[in-house]
Amino acid sequence: MGKAVRARLRALMGRLRGARGDAGMVTSEYAMGLLAAVGFAAVLYKVVTSGPVGEALQAVVDRALGAQV
Repeated sequence: MGKAVRARLRALMGRLRGARGDAGMVTSEYAMGLLAAVGFAAVLYKVVTSGPVGEALQAVVDRALGAQV
């Protein structure tokens, strides 16, 4: 009887482990994703605030709003 109970528990635990699966990211994956996002934001900020790109964006906004300089 003890073997049957152990076998049943083993089968139940196997099902529980299988049902959990890969539901999401672990902490290290969150950290790497956050670092990548911050790096991308820094590069994007540098590009957008550079002289030529900033002037082009300002021209687009001025044209869209109908502002005359």
